[in-house]
Amino acid sequence: MKHLLLLPALLLTATFAQAQLYEARTSSVNFEKRTRDAVKVEVEASADWTREFWQRWLKDTYNIKLKGDGVFGVGKRDNLTAKQVPISSVSGQLIDLYSTILAPADTVTELSVWAATGPDTFLAASSSEFASLRSIVQSFGTAARQRAYRERVETAEKELAATTKDKEKLEKNRASLAGNTKSNLEKIEQLKQQNLDNQRKSADDSVKLLDNARLLELRQAQLERSRTRLLNLDRP
Repeated sequence: MKHLLLLPALLLTATFAQAQLYEARTSSVNFEKRTRDAVKVEVEASADWTREFWQRWLKDTYNIKLKGDGVFGVGKRDNLTAKQVPISSVSGQLIDLYSTILAPADTVTELSVWAATGPDTFLAASSSEFASLRSIVQSFGTAARQRAYRERVETAEKELAATTKDKEKLEKNRASLAGNTKSNLEKIEQLKQQNLDNQRKSADDSVKLLDNARLLELRQAQLERSRTRLLNLDRP
């Protein structure tokens, strides 16, 4: 009964965790020995996948090229920055864009993004600029979700095609084996019939061999008598 009571709570926790994926929310990071307001989004993917897509998405969408210090694996941070870049939807000034990737698990990655308009002038969560930054990160989360599911569909389609191909191959092999088995059974029946015919012929030949032996004995005796008579005729 205790386990049954825990089940709804576990399902609710799993549903809540799933709902947090790809949804941008206000968070914070420790940067330059101070706490900075940041936008965080969780992506159901590896750190490599998130890093690659985040960089490409920013380049394609805002022509911003991030520079980083490499992915260090699960549980490690991957810092990506772009200094003095224009993002008019956030601010009329050039901004320094910071982001970090943290992989708490093999299949979930956290992307945190924050920005500054100048030295130690970081966007605060209460500002309209920060709200615009959050909209950008949410757009990325939406795009990441679409790409992730598109890749899953493509993978599923490839797996289905491969499985269908295997099925067709197995069915073809099965039909070939069935045909070969039928042919072998027919040959076996033919060989069985041939063996029966051979047995009957062998029995017939055995009878004929006995008759041949008696006839051979008779012919031998006749030959001996004829030779004897010929010798008697040649004597004076």
